[in-house]
Amino acid sequence: MSWETWSFAFSVTVPNLLMMLLGILLRHWRLMDDRFIDGATKLVFNLALPCLLFFSIATNHPQLRDNFALVIYGAVGTIVTFLLLEIAAKWLVKDPRERGVFVQGGFRANTAIVGLAYAMTAYGDEGVAIASLYLTVTVILFNVLSVITLTRSLQGGNGQKIKHLSLLRSIVTNPLILGLLSGLAYAQTGLGIAPVLKQTGSYISGLSLPLALLCTGASLDLRAMFRSSNVAALSSSAKLFLVPVLMTFGGWLCGFEGATLGIIFMFSATPTASGSYVMTRAMGGNATLAANIIAITTVGSFFTTALGISFLRSWGVI
Repeated sequence: MSWETWSFAFSVTVPNLLMMLLGILLRHWRLMDDRFIDGATKLVFNLALPCLLFFSIATNHPQLRDNFALVIYGAVGTIVTFLLLEIAAKWLVKDPRERGVFVQGGFRANTAIVGLAYAMTAYGDEGVAIASLYLTVTVILFNVLSVITLTRSLQGGNGQKIKHLSLLRSIVTNPLILGLLSGLAYAQTGLGIAPVLKQTGSYISGLSLPLALLCTGASLDLRAMFRSSNVAALSSSAKLFLVPVLMTFGGWLCGFEGATLGIIFMFSATPTASGSYVMTRAMGGNATLAANIIAITTVGSFFTTALGISFLRSWGVI
């Protein structure tokens, strides 16, 4: 395996690891406590991440017809992997309230941040153009399906009957989904964004990843992570191995190759999204479990991404 391959994975993955390590240290030094984490999490979930998603789509959005097959494949693949994990959760996860965290951790990729970084590093402007609509559709599905699985899991775990109206309300009022749909709608108008608004938006968007990673690190239960709890280990294994293999092999069977197949692999090989921790904590789920899955997949994705890129390049398909 070439040094360039390792260097590529290193340059994208390690900054995330260092930010989470800083969160651990800040918690140890008592510069971050539960009150700060709760407030910062709400800020990221309700403002910073929606703003990031809105501006990334509203200002960089290729035409649907140019990437229609890729969009359809991304949507179908995401739904299929979600359903497989939902079925597996019933057999593998004993606590019903943890099943939603297991499913979300296994299928929800960090495409909005790490995925775009992968695409830009590997393919430049072409990668961003190919990835944009794929990102739009998959991130919308990630958020919708995450709300569904967490709501079902948490309500079911309390022995309550799942209220479909409540579930629908959770989806349509989710700030991340609103940010995505607003960006998609604005992009269709063809209007530009005033430089002063774009700059302000970039300031707000810039809060999302650092704060999310710091809060994730500060919430880590290192002893639980090193014990490799059954649920965290299983969910992380699905995210690091099962989902990338299924998505990439399926894409190859469907005739995708070159940069397009590379985008499919790199997006599916990204670690579990930081937003999964934010959403889990905001909805009252097991945030420590969600944080541990993010940590394990962030470390593991460094190796799986590098190995996957090397393998696919050696076969000449990307």
